[in-house]
Amino acid sequence: MTASAREIYREYDQYGVVRVLDDGNRRILSFGDDDEQSCVLKTDVTDLQHEYTRAMLLALMFTEPRRVLTLGLGAGSLNTCLHNRFPASKQQVVELRPAVIEAARRFFQLPRSKRLVLHEMDAKAYLGAPETSGVDILFSDLYGSDGMDEMQLDPDFIERCAELIKADGWLVLNCWREHESSELPNLLSTWFTELLSVRTSDGNWVLFAGKQPSQLSNTQIKTRLKQLEKQLGFSLHPGFKRLQSLF
Repeated sequence: MTASAREIYREYDQYGVVRVLDDGNRRILSFGDDDEQSCVLKTDVTDLQHEYTRAMLLALMFTEPRRVLTLGLGAGSLNTCLHNRFPASKQQVVELRPAVIEAARRFFQLPRSKRLVLHEMDAKAYLGAPETSGVDILFSDLYGSDGMDEMQLDPDFIERCAELIKADGWLVLNCWREHESSELPNLLSTWFTELLSVRTSDGNWVLFAGKQPSQLSNTQIKTRLKQLEKQLGFSLHPGFKRLQSLF
């Protein structure tokens, strides 16, 4: 976060503060004084600025994002990117905090569209009575001012996510490197047969869990990567170079 950023929005709720800052070129979403949850370029909100969000899109190498479920909105940058760059995609997004939804719509150009449906509710409650199933990709990025929501490490949470994903679908979890020593990989292996990860330079640990092993050759994957980069308008190579198999 740049020191010159000017606060243009602040709202409090039971979970803390929601702030929006503007440094002239970017809009930044923050849940604290020294916190940067999301940011977008004002001139192109589809150009993802954080390394971890670009890394999360590597799942698109393995499946088309026709039906997408996202847990945790943030500024909605990932969802806006998918909506604008993949016209056939249909998204369901679950966000607990009304102030976050308001900020995403007012300041980060989150689309109002029948292809992008917002659910203002707790992710655990949504998973208990989902309004969608058979998703190609489930993105989980549940964070607050204190860091990652530990629910993402819970066996019941992982099981419910797995139940909503198609037989050839993928779960994408944004975690921290400190969770590498957790039982999460072993837990995921109960429901998924392929597990990949990316360690970002900012300390994120992005996990990709597939229900079926990818049948793509290395050549096919690299071809798909080039196609994605052309469609997205930015590079995915930093994350791709760090992509590794966990089992």
